[in-house]
Amino acid sequence: MSMDVQMNEIKQDIKDLNSLLENASRQKSKDILSIEIRKLQTELVNLQNKVKGNTEPNAPKRTEVHTPKSWDIKLNNYAWDQSDNFVKIYVTLVGVQTLATDSIYCNFSERSMDLHVRELDQKNYELHINNLAEEIDPSKSTYKVKTDMILVSLAKKAKKVWTCITKVEKILKESKAMTPPSMNDSNNPDDSLMSMMKKMYQEGDDELKRTIAKAWTEGEEKRAKGLVPH
Repeated sequence: MSMDVQMNEIKQDIKDLNSLLENASRQKSKDILSIEIRKLQTELVNLQNKVKGNTEPNAPKRTEVHTPKSWDIKLNNYAWDQSDNFVKIYVTLVGVQTLATDSIYCNFSERSMDLHVRELDQKNYELHINNLAEEIDPSKSTYKVKTDMILVSLAKKAKKVWTCITKVEKILKESKAMTPPSMNDSNNPDDSLMSMMKKMYQEGDDELKRTIAKAWTEGEEKRAKGLVPH
C-alpha cells in the first residue's frame, strides 16, 4: 500500500472517530475515542514527514543527515479569560506560527482539552487539562495559531461564569467559602484542607483521583525544594 493511500485511510479513520466522539454520551467512551484519535494523528504526521523527506526518482541521492531527537515537554503554564460563550486559554510558544498546520492539533471532550504541538525546535509540547470546572461543547470548541501563541477557545455548554479552570480548583474554592473558620476541626487551616482533600479523593471518580494525586505530588516536590513553606 502506498503512503498516499495509507494517509488517506488514516484521515478517513480520524474523520469517523471524530464523528463518533461528537455523538458519544459516556465519558469513558469519549476518553477511549480521544486516545485513538491522537494515535492516528501522530501516525499521520509521521507518514507526512516521511513523504516530505523522500526525493524525486531522478534526483541525485543526498547524504543522510541525522537531526537531534525531539523530546516531550508537558505544559503547565497558561493564561485564561472568558466571555459569555467561551473560556479562552492562552498558551505562549515562541515561533509556533512557523510550524506546518498538521503539526498542531487539539482534541476536546465535554470535560477536557488536549493540545499537541509537534517538532517546535526539536521539542513536542503537550497541554492536558482534564476535569474542567464546567462542561464544554467539543463541536464548537476551537484553537487558533497566532504569533508566538495558541489561543484555545472552549465553548461553554451553559452561559455561566467560570470561577476557575478545573473541577478540583472549583471544589476547593466552594469548600473554603462554605466552611466558616470556627467550624474547622483544627486551628491549623492546613489540617482542614488535608481532610477535605482526602474526602474528595475517597469520593471522587478515577479521573479526579488522578488529578488530586498529581497536585499532591507536585506540591510535595515544591516543598522539598523549598519553593513553598511547610
